[in-house]
Amino acid sequence: MTDEKESTFLVTHVESDSAVLKDVHDGQVHTLSSNPGLDVDDAVEATVAPDPPMEVTYQVIEVAERRSLSIEESPEPPTVHERELAAETATGELSREERAGVGEVHVLTPPESETEAAVADVIDDREGTLSRAARLGVNRVEIRSEPGVVAVRYLP
Repeated sequence: MTDEKESTFLVTHVESDSAVLKDVHDGQVHTLSSNPGLDVDDAVEATVAPDPPMEVTYQVIEVAERRSLSIEESPEPPTVHERELAAETATGELSREERAGVGEVHVLTPPESETEAAVADVIDDREGTLSRAARLGVNRVEIRSEPGVVAVRYLP
């Protein structure tokens, strides 16, 4: 098949006989004609191909890797380094930094009164946050905050 596509996908919806995958690189959505045992919030490195003859649904040809993703809000405050990054970042802006090893840390600097809303936005944008985690090759997203600082940690 020439229409095979190999990518990293986020599983956004599942039923016993189907699943919906979102390509975390190009945003394309693929509805599967069967569910090969996937769960919502799984990241899968897979090859998919359209089902003949209509090519409106897809099938998974191969799963190279599958991992479960999670988002959690930590009771811990941002680290000293994350607070230092925030101090160098204008209010309302985002700073990104690669972690030693795997992953990234995104530091947001909302107005202090908007900190809780900023944390809620990250959690509520589950698909966007988990797509980013899948792209980065990590398994979990941890959110730490204090007034004026939100650290979104993409961790292995």
